[in-house]
Amino acid sequence: MSLQAIKYTRGSLTILDQLRLPHASIYVPISTCEAGWDAIKRMVVRGAPAIAIVAALALAVELVDIKAAELEPQQQRQRIQERLEYLVTSRPTAVNLADAAGKLNVVAQKAFEAGEGVVDKYLEAAEKMLVDDVADNKAIGDHGAQWIVEQAGDAEVAVLTHCNTGSLATAGYGTALGIIRSLNTAGHLSHAYCTETRPYNQGSRLTAYELSVDIPAGKSTLITDSMASSLLRSRKIAAIVVGADRVAANGDTANKIGTYQLAIVAKYHGVKFVVAAPRTTIDMKTKSGEEIEIEQRPEEEVLVVTGPRAKITKDGVEVMQEETYTVAPGVTGGVSVYNPSFDVTPKDLIDAIATEKGVCVKNAQGEFELAKLFA
Repeated sequence: MSLQAIKYTRGSLTILDQLRLPHASIYVPISTCEAGWDAIKRMVVRGAPAIAIVAALALAVELVDIKAAELEPQQQRQRIQERLEYLVTSRPTAVNLADAAGKLNVVAQKAFEAGEGVVDKYLEAAEKMLVDDVADNKAIGDHGAQWIVEQAGDAEVAVLTHCNTGSLATAGYGTALGIIRSLNTAGHLSHAYCTETRPYNQGSRLTAYELSVDIPAGKSTLITDSMASSLLRSRKIAAIVVGADRVAANGDTANKIGTYQLAIVAKYHGVKFVVAAPRTTIDMKTKSGEEIEIEQRPEEEVLVVTGPRAKITKDGVEVMQEETYTVAPGVTGGVSVYNPSFDVTPKDLIDAIATEKGVCVKNAQGEFELAKLFA
C-alpha cells in the first residue's frame, strides 16, 4: 500500500497537509491557483513531481469553478498562460513545475490554433499527468532496484535514502523510495535507512512514516544526517538512493540539501550513489549544475521546530496531537542563518540515474548521455 497525497476528481482537488504529518492526516482543499501557489511555497505539498501535478490540477479546478470553458477561445488561452506563469514562481529550483507548465501551454496553444476547446484539452492533459506519474514511478522503482541488486551481487541489499521521495512527493509510489518499495516487493531488501533531513525533517516526519506503513517492522531505521558516515563504515550498504529536483544535461543533480555530502561519503566508502528521477526532472536546457538556481529558505526553519507535545514514558514516547507548540532549541538571535533548500551533486559522484526508460550510467569517458533518453 502507498499513501495518497493527492486526491482529485474533475472540479475537486485536496492534498494531504505534509506539515501536519506524521501525527495528523488532514486533507486541505485547493480550489484556486493562489491556494495552490501557497501550498507549494509553504511546503504543504513538496517533492518535484508532486508540486508540478498540484499546480497543474489547481488551475484545472479553478478553470472548472469559474466556467472558463464558456469564455472566448482567446480568453481561455490567455488565462491558462497567465496562471501557469504565476504558479511557476512558487518554487524555482525544481524543473518539473516549469516543464509541466511549458507542456500544458503547448497543449492550450495547439487547441486554440485547431479551433478545439482550449480548457477541455487543458483538463485532459493535466489529468493525464497525474496518471502517467504513477506509472513512471513504478518503472523507475523496478529499473533502479534491478540495477542495484545486479551491482551488489547479493540476493538482499541494504540501502540509505535522503529526504522524502515516496508517495508524498509524487502522484504515488515514489522515485528513490519507489526503488526501495520495488526491492522489498521483489524480496531483495534486507534493510532501509533514512536520514532525518534537517532542517525541515522530511526524512523523520515523512519517509520514516512511509516506511512504517509499507516496509515490514524491523527492516527500516531512522538516522540523523550526521550519522551517515558512521553508518557506511559500520554496516554493509549497497547503495544510497536519492531523488532529484533538477538534473542538468551533464548529470549534475540538484536535490535536497545534504545530498552532496552523502555522495562524497558514498564515494569514499565505495557505495553506489543512485539518483532516481523521471525524465521530466532532466533539464537538457541546463548544461551543468552551475546554472541551477538554488532556493534560499527562511531562517526560522532552522531556528525553530513546530510539533505536538510529547511525553517520555517507560513505554516510549506519548504524543499529544491536540497540543501543538513552536519551540526554539537553540539561539534565535545574534547569528545569521544559511538555509539553502538544495545543493548540487556533481556528476562525477553519481554512479547511475534511474529513469522510467531505464538506468543511465556514464560512458567510457565518464559522461552521462542523457539525450539518448529522449531519442
